Amino acid sequence: MAAAQTEHEVPKSMLCPKFLHSNSTSHTGPFSAIAELIDNAYDTDVNAKQIWIDKTQIKDIECLTFMDNGNGLNYKSMHRMLSFGYSNKKVVNGKDPIGIYGNGFKSGSMHLGQDVIVLSKSKNDLCVGMLSQTYLERTGAEEINVPIISIKKPEAKHFSVMEEHQASLRDILDHSPFNTEEELLTELRAIESSCSSTGTRIIIWNLRRTSSGKPAIDFITDRYDIRIPCDDLDSSDPDSKYSLRAYCSVLYMKPRMQINIRGQKVKTQLISKSLAHIAKDFYKPSYVKKRIPIIFGYNTKSKEHYGLMMYHKNRLIKAYHRVGCQKDANNNRGIGVIGVIECDFLDPTHNKQDFVYTENFRNTIRNVATKLEEYWRQIRFKRKNSNRSNNVPIEEEEKRPDQNWAQCDKCQKWRRMPDGINNDKLPEEWFCYMNPDPQFRRCETMEEQEDPDSEQPANPKTYKIQEKDKKKHEKIKEFKKTSTLKKTRTPKEGASASGVSTSSSHPAVLGLKRLQPTTPQNESKRPKLDGPKRKLVTDMSPSSSTTPPTPVPHKDLNIDDNLLEGSSTPAPTEPTLHPVGVRTESDPMDSAYVAFTSPWNSYVDEPTVNYIIPQMRDEEEMRDKSIQIWDADEEDEEEIWDEIIEISDEEEEDEEMRGKSTQMRDEEEEEREEMRDKSTKMQGPRVKDEEEMNSSTAANDGAKVMEEGMISIIQAQEEQDQLMELLQSVFNERDSFKEKVGELHAQLELKKQCAEKLSREKEDLTRRLDQSRNELWKLHLKVKQLEEEKATTAGEPRDHGRV
Repeated sequence: MAAAQTEHEVPKSMLCPKFLHSNSTSHTGPFSAIAELIDNAYDTDVNAKQIWIDKTQIKDIECLTFMDNGNGLNYKSMHRMLSFGYSNKKVVNGKDPIGIYGNGFKSGSMHLGQDVIVLSKSKNDLCVGMLSQTYLERTGAEEINVPIISIKKPEAKHFSVMEEHQASLRDILDHSPFNTEEELLTELRAIESSCSSTGTRIIIWNLRRTSSGKPAIDFITDRYDIRIPCDDLDSSDPDSKYSLRAYCSVLYMKPRMQINIRGQKVKTQLISKSLAHIAKDFYKPSYVKKRIPIIFGYNTKSKEHYGLMMYHKNRLIKAYHRVGCQKDANNNRGIGVIGVIECDFLDPTHNKQDFVYTENFRNTIRNVATKLEEYWRQIRFKRKNSNRSNNVPIEEEEKRPDQNWAQCDKCQKWRRMPDGINNDKLPEEWFCYMNPDPQFRRCETMEEQEDPDSEQPANPKTYKIQEKDKKKHEKIKEFKKTSTLKKTRTPKEGASASGVSTSSSHPAVLGLKRLQPTTPQNESKRPKLDGPKRKLVTDMSPSSSTTPPTPVPHKDLNIDDNLLEGSSTPAPTEPTLHPVGVRTESDPMDSAYVAFTSPWNSYVDEPTVNYIIPQMRDEEEMRDKSIQIWDADEEDEEEIWDEIIEISDEEEEDEEMRGKSTQMRDEEEEEREEMRDKSTKMQGPRVKDEEEMNSSTAANDGAKVMEEGMISIIQAQEEQDQLMELLQSVFNERDSFKEKVGELHAQLELKKQCAEKLSREKEDLTRRLDQSRNELWKLHLKVKQLEEEKATTAGEPRDHGRV
């Protein structure tokens, strides 16, 4: 056959009839195909309130039927539904359509059976269309032909079609189970049994069979259900895997349509509200403007059925998908936990049974897995703190849903039931007027909000605070243990003979810089400033403050520059008869003190030494007074070091304050370096006749250094006052922001009140509109009844003249 061409003589692509079968193989099972037909009735263009799925026999042919009470199809919409790739569905009243590819009906119906006929009744038209592989094979068609007819004004047993539809009518009557016009009209009138003047009826025959010849769908095991034959059922498999009734109960995240399977209504459920220990978390992808809510909770029916329920535009895509810790079979983390998330930002596959495995999908699974484990840890932490005597694992205990919701069979709105009401004991048909809450007993009343705190996460993850405190206590405990060991450490051999202390009064803090001993060559830095409050840690051991120095020949002095772990002071390499007094912490008097304890003091006369020792004591008292300026009420050693640990665990919040503190320490280091250089210059060789002058000069220098130290303290206090002023300005700015937030909150409350007023007005108008519709409907019924009576009266025989 020659290729079909356009008016520009460009060949057109052809669609082979075999494509119907290959296209249907995208579905992995019957439920996936059935869901496509349910979606078509649910979508906004049809907007059906109810759908009936059943198995029937037509002329000894086993058929699967779908019927809804939606808006119906006209000739144009019927043709598009039987074609490929046409999808012009739009958002209506904030409701997103599920269908996006224009392929669901073809792939779904052809997966269930080889042939399908569609009968639809809209406001103005009656249409019949057929998509049949058997018909295409019998006629030898090389392209997919779809017979469609539009019926105008049907009579009791016959109807008329336009001339161009005559061929389609003959093919439908010859290759479908309905061989007469009367049989077609009977099926069309069956749509009116759905208590609606419009609707669609789909009949599928030549149902699919397995490779062994058995039916792919089981109608026998349960007369009120449609099942998939399963010979190797596992207890861990959810019911939705093999039961269409269970699958349809969770097919939509928030059901708006009543589904009836083989004469019985499916008890749909709000999956996110049917869980126990419900908590909400949020996921914010970088490419999405709004946060995506995630609902976590425990399955109240079976702990074996758990995982992630992933929806797309309210439609279930992946059910009980285990993620993260739930995949590990060697532990019980996450067992029984169900997560519910609506992933409108991801792309579903064509069969709507999975998502396309993109980088966005993998990031979503990874983040949700982390949040699921955090929920599991938080629930265990909360349970342990609330009832420590309960040793039963939460997975093993009997649970009930946190909330109970029921759906009205008339208006399809969901109503929240009071606590204590068991949904299993509600009647099969439940209406709003049965609601125990009088506020929501009318169908005209708006549906109550499910999530009043939708913007606030309900899972605070307080277990993380406990873990942080636990680590902190372990850190303090380890520090105390190390402190005790260092305090009890004995001096090394050689150091004891020289009288040099091997450990300072404050051992090194874990996680902080090592406290180094102070020598003329190495001084420790000043402690870090913590805002306006400062802690000056100073060695006040008797060895450094009250013990008079003992002279030692300078030629034998050899101090090791390497520091021991902690804050021990290096000792001379060999014992000497005249050890040097060494301090372990620096202060403004360090340089003067080094001058008085230099090796050259060993050559001075006794009167000079007697003069120096009282002078040193006076200077020590003055230094003590300067220390008291910084911390008059000095805490005990344990409290000071606990505070230092807390400071080490916190981050600096004020960058400018930290910069000023660092600059002050650098200036202090430079001043001490200059003092050290001065004291080192004073330690040169002297002749005996200059000893008295040297000691006097050292005393004067010591006083001068003490005065400079006092000046540096005053400067530090001035810097502290400046920082306090800066903090005060920050606090004032914060208060101004709080006032602005209060004003915005008041404006928001005003807008919220206006919105509530508009909502009430809208509700009133809606109620009036419903009343008008009901009156119009009653008038319509009366007109219809009068027309029927008129037709009955007109059809009666007129033979009153006979006797």
